[in-house]
Amino acid sequence: MSHVFAAGSWTEAPSNADVFHAWNPATGSPLDGEHPVSPWPQLDEMAAAGAEAAMAAAGTPPNAFGDLLDAFAARLDARRVEIASAAHLETGLPLEPRLMQIEFDRMLTQLRQAATAARDTGPDSWREPRIDSESGIQSDRGPLGGPVLTIGPNNFPLAFHGVSGGDAAAALAAGNPIIAKGHPLHPATGRLLAECAAEAVRDAGVHPATIQFFHHCTPEDGLRLVADPRVAAVGFTGSRSAGLAIKAAADASGTPAFLEMSSLNPVFVLPGALRDGATELAEAWAGSVTLGGGQFCTKPGLLIVIGDDGGAMVDAAVDVLAAAAPGILFSRAGVEALQAGISAVEAAGGRKRCGGGAAEPGFRHQATLLEVDGTTMLERFDDLARELFGPAALVVRARDLSEAASIAARLDGQLTATIHTGTGDHEGWTTLAAHLRPRCGRLLENKMPTGVAVVPSMVHGGPYPATGHPGFTAVGMPTSVNRFSMARCWDGVAEDHRPEWLR
Repeated sequence: MSHVFAAGSWTEAPSNADVFHAWNPATGSPLDGEHPVSPWPQLDEMAAAGAEAAMAAAGTPPNAFGDLLDAFAARLDARRVEIASAAHLETGLPLEPRLMQIEFDRMLTQLRQAATAARDTGPDSWREPRIDSESGIQSDRGPLGGPVLTIGPNNFPLAFHGVSGGDAAAALAAGNPIIAKGHPLHPATGRLLAECAAEAVRDAGVHPATIQFFHHCTPEDGLRLVADPRVAAVGFTGSRSAGLAIKAAADASGTPAFLEMSSLNPVFVLPGALRDGATELAEAWAGSVTLGGGQFCTKPGLLIVIGDDGGAMVDAAVDVLAAAAPGILFSRAGVEALQAGISAVEAAGGRKRCGGGAAEPGFRHQATLLEVDGTTMLERFDDLARELFGPAALVVRARDLSEAASIAARLDGQLTATIHTGTGDHEGWTTLAAHLRPRCGRLLENKMPTGVAVVPSMVHGGPYPATGHPGFTAVGMPTSVNRFSMARCWDGVAEDHRPEWLR
């Protein structure tokens, strides 16, 4: 049985603990190996060890966390083929170049950027050191004083994983220990990532519970851990239903929770852009919809084409999607949920233009396009504006800019929103941006939103319910580190009692 990593040791779950196994989504066959569902006593021990590690971290120099993160990246890189191959088997995502190069390199980049942030004590660092000599008061930002619970999604088994992803990297950069929850759809991948983490902890000489890892737990025990007073914060990427349950538990206990949940990522196409190249736009949009089996949190799942020329783009998108190979979804439950969502959109007035069915072998689904007019969209907005997690999307034929703006005004919080202006439509941009800018974390022009660059200026966040609140980004060092830090004031404290960057 696959073990958990707790307090510096690989530990078996109790003999009476439940177990689970993973599936190969490309074939629908179960994979070898049993993995434990950790019961509360084991999670309780991890919380206690994490609290001890947080106390030890208070006296740990920043370079130690930088060394830990660099060592982690090096250990992962040395096992690149083994880890990427396991992730490919458990998720069905393409090995080359998606997992072996693109996502793996992103994971390493985040960890190394976090290492740089951990070591940075300068005046422009995330620590925000301020010295007021006249009052004798200083301030900065520092670790939270407890472990951060990091929970990753099913769709990015490496770069967003609970133990190796952006939340883990940011929490460690701020000087916090982490308790990382794996994902039940890719447990062997999680075990390999955690092995590298365990080796890095030993390499860096930090407290043995600085990184802990478990595979799975019951929802009740997971929410109990979220609300435990020893847990200082939660970082989560996943579904809206799970995120809202975590938010409720965290809000009740006063635990800061940074939740990246779900988003429609609407794309508005102005008439000028349609005239400039409807076919090219359709191909780019359809490719973005089907990328990764349509299971990106930034998938542009809602397309609004404006004016009579929109039909050409929609027809071209139908041609591309109808010819696409069925996408591999992560689980049978995912296929069932997608079919239920498609049926709900059809019941609300959506017309199926292509696809709509499950496919074999394994957990596959046809690329699907549904169409509705702008009037129906506004009349049945709550029923139609739903996330379809998989290779499926809804296109809205808006009569004019005014109707498109009315649709934009009905949207809730989004990770991204896009306006295609073509060679430039200042009036259209201004009208739509007035509604979209406060409703999204990232506003794009004339490009698709699927890619998320790992750069300091990136904002991967947005207003509720795309995230828990609009004040953070889950991507982009060092800004993302701020989530897992606290503001600290030092009033009248002797110089040698303050951090070195406040002297």
